[in-house]
Amino acid sequence: MATVGERPILVGGARQRTILALLLLSPGRIVPVDTLVDVVWNGRPPATARTQVAIVIAALRKAIKTEGVTEEVIVTAHPGYLLRAEGHALDTVTFTGLVAEAETAVRDARPADAARCYAEALALWRGPALAGVGGQLVEDEAARWEEVRINAYEAMTSVQLELGRHQLLLPELAATVREHPLRERTRYHFILAQYRSGRRAEAMESFREARRQFIDELGMEPGPELQELHDAILRDDPSLAYEAPAPAGADATGDALGARNRVVPSELPPDVPGFAGRREELASLDTLVDGQGEDSRAPTVGLITGVAGVGKTGLAVRWAHRVTERYPDGRLFADLRGYDEHHSPTTAGDILSRFLRSLGVESEEVPNGLEDRIALYRSVLAERRVLLVLDNVRTFAQIRPLLPGSGGCTVLVTSREQLEQLVTWPPQARVHLGVLPEDESVELLGRIVGEARILAAPEDSARLVELCDRLPLALRIAAARLASKPHWSVRHLVTRLSDGRRRLDELSQGESQVRASFELSYRYLHKDAARLYRYLGLLGVPDFTAWVGAALMDQDVLDAERLIEHLVDAQFLEVVGVDATGQLRYRFQNLMRLYADELAREEESEEDRRAACDRVFRTCLTIAEQAYRREYGGDYGIVHSEVARRAVEPVLLEELLAAPLEWYEAERLSLVAVVQQAAGLGMADVAWDLSGSMGVLFEARNYLEDWRRCSEYALSAAQAAGNLRGQAAMQQQLGTIDLRLRRLDASQERLGAALDLFTRAEDRLGQALVMRHLAVIDRFRGDYEQGTGRLEEALPVFRAARDRSSEAYVLNSLAQIALDQGHAESAVELSRESVRVTEQIGGDGRSLALAAYRLALAYLALGRLAEAEAEFDRVVRIVKEKSDLLGLAHALLGLAQTRLQAGAGERAEQTFLEALETARRTRSPMIEGQIRLALGQACGERGDGEGGRVHLVESLAIFRRIGSPPWEERAASALRQLEGEAPAVVQGCRQGS
Repeated sequence: MATVGERPILVGGARQRTILALLLLSPGRIVPVDTLVDVVWNGRPPATARTQVAIVIAALRKAIKTEGVTEEVIVTAHPGYLLRAEGHALDTVTFTGLVAEAETAVRDARPADAARCYAEALALWRGPALAGVGGQLVEDEAARWEEVRINAYEAMTSVQLELGRHQLLLPELAATVREHPLRERTRYHFILAQYRSGRRAEAMESFREARRQFIDELGMEPGPELQELHDAILRDDPSLAYEAPAPAGADATGDALGARNRVVPSELPPDVPGFAGRREELASLDTLVDGQGEDSRAPTVGLITGVAGVGKTGLAVRWAHRVTERYPDGRLFADLRGYDEHHSPTTAGDILSRFLRSLGVESEEVPNGLEDRIALYRSVLAERRVLLVLDNVRTFAQIRPLLPGSGGCTVLVTSREQLEQLVTWPPQARVHLGVLPEDESVELLGRIVGEARILAAPEDSARLVELCDRLPLALRIAAARLASKPHWSVRHLVTRLSDGRRRLDELSQGESQVRASFELSYRYLHKDAARLYRYLGLLGVPDFTAWVGAALMDQDVLDAERLIEHLVDAQFLEVVGVDATGQLRYRFQNLMRLYADELAREEESEEDRRAACDRVFRTCLTIAEQAYRREYGGDYGIVHSEVARRAVEPVLLEELLAAPLEWYEAERLSLVAVVQQAAGLGMADVAWDLSGSMGVLFEARNYLEDWRRCSEYALSAAQAAGNLRGQAAMQQQLGTIDLRLRRLDASQERLGAALDLFTRAEDRLGQALVMRHLAVIDRFRGDYEQGTGRLEEALPVFRAARDRSSEAYVLNSLAQIALDQGHAESAVELSRESVRVTEQIGGDGRSLALAAYRLALAYLALGRLAEAEAEFDRVVRIVKEKSDLLGLAHALLGLAQTRLQAGAGERAEQTFLEALETARRTRSPMIEGQIRLALGQACGERGDGEGGRVHLVESLAIFRRIGSPPWEERAASALRQLEGEAPAVVQGCRQGS
């Protein structure tokens, strides 16, 4: 990668990469053009090869200058080109210099300086050298640099072993041995590190494994160094033990206490192998070190919280190893066992006793009383810089005695609780761990399973990390299973985990178990919170608010919220945010939901489980029905089931439904899930009634797929239950959706079935609701007589039922038919009557918008332009407030046509284009076709014949596709008007459509 500052230089194409790589491999030296040609084309160059090389060089120079580099970096120098190295940082040069500096430090017996230089040099590597660049010469150079890298790594591990960092080296050495199994020096270091870490048996097994590989793959025994190391381990040769260098000026004849006081404790567990991601969190923890000024009087304190299995301990240990050199007086670690299944929590007194001995206090000098231990502990730490990692803390009381009394020390705590009494400093050091991002989750899999295996199945790997909730514990378990079963594909494990009933079983095998980690937290929940947790697992909703918990528990909302917050504090739930109604929303991670559902099925009876779900479903129906009534001004245009509604507190109802559509929007995905779950549980009446009550949202916000899904779920349940009214209502909804999409044949078939079902159920209101939609199809097809007959038959039914909204709808439809037939005066009268009925309803305006729109069209047809524009403006205000895109597209079209007729051409054009953009977002072909027709006619009138043709041809194609003969004829007629100007072009447009 080439960069200017922090910005990468964009190098495009394989040839540019290859040529830049060749120049970088020879900084300050001329690379002949012939060499470039030979490598790029692999010895078979085209005749224009030298010219193409010059073009590539020019492109590279341009890319470098684009990033603000003024001086010439690539210069022409016979017989080729040269990359000027002066003034530019080249990783190869920096790496070589650091390695040379490290080798000098080794010769001068400065192992710490050597280790630092080697680490800095190896940190420059970001992957295989020259990856993605082809050519034999480049590949040879890449192999040479890889050999240089591994040699530097082996030299570094040798120095690290000399410094006694054998435990720190183990995870990385294990990975390197897997990558380079036949490198004897790396094997030697790995086995020695294992032995020095107290893993004698593992060291011997590593030697036996190495011997088998050498014999199987090379046909020879390991070299003499490995053989001698093996023999030395067998006899526990003292020469293998690590001997810490004596401090300068130390008295070799000092007493035992003096020698013990010189011991620097380093109790951190081994670093986590395959650690991935968490860069931001590590940076937040770095503030613990940054905040330790020389004048600091208080210790820095950090806290890592998160759900079980999210990687709190791993992050703490990784960070602690990163900063060991900043704490020269020791690194202490204690597991307080706050969530241990087999042991009681570790007491502060026990930890203080161990820490004091680690810090050099003789056992007989450790006080018996807790207060005396705390005093001595803080005195010992007063002048030292020590890092304390306190893992698995459950309460603040556990760690209060362990906090140092003065600055210089750092305490890092991990807990599943928020520990509100613990004040972190700096504040950024309070880190809450969420799940890993997808890319870091895949990276973690690759580090354990092997990158090649994961990268070969990107889609399956992405699915696998989602099934594991991107939870590090689950990811490591899944990765370990794949690593131990090389014959399994990633897809095979994905298939096994896809069954929700078995997922926890699959991730709870061996020593690391997801279920067990959840269980340790669950056992400490309050009994009411535990019961709510179980009940919440029964629901299939993606998120929820406190009233859902209240319905599950059949209790007050505030009591339910208290229990939910308890679950949040215990990391069983997470806060999503605040929705549009001002309610806090909560959700599960999927594995947590599966565990809750599992517990509910074990600990709750089937009757109690069903009753809890039923309370939630009926509460949803109560609120949705009220939202529908408030949005429409009454319970209009819908049929309901006889399901008993669950009472909702009036205060809560007012709070939720201050803006009904916003409540619908906030709960949309959850309501869809409730319809699906209720249908699956055989609660057909709840499913189809709730689906119908959500129609106002689906229609206003154009959520047609959600509308269809809910209708189909509810229809299936109603059919299984033999419920005629439910079937009819859902067939009507499905027919309405097809009508919105102008699938007229499909719509008529659905609506016909609905009409038959309502007739069989003797539901006259349902029949009338279906007929008003069938009348719309009649109008689209030009059958105005039949459409009028259906509307006139439905009108008295709505009046008898006091369904004023449907009455206004019918009047609107009659007004539209009158307009279609050229009877504008009649349309005005019908529209005014519709407006009057709508205003009497006193709703919030959607029905009023429809009535006012029809009135505006009638005024426009009569040429009463000022009145038309005023009505269209009123409609635009209403539908914008309701986020009704379809209504807005219609209103803007009418407003544009009015302005065009009034001579305001520029404003009209802007409004037409705004209408067209809105129509594209509605997925309604009819309105898009109507706007294009009007826009095409407007373009033709102002002399833009070509622009007019484009829009008219497109509108004609749309009307033909949806099957609307009247509108198809209008578009064809508009096209024919242009034939006198350019008939050949028009004919070509027709053929193209």
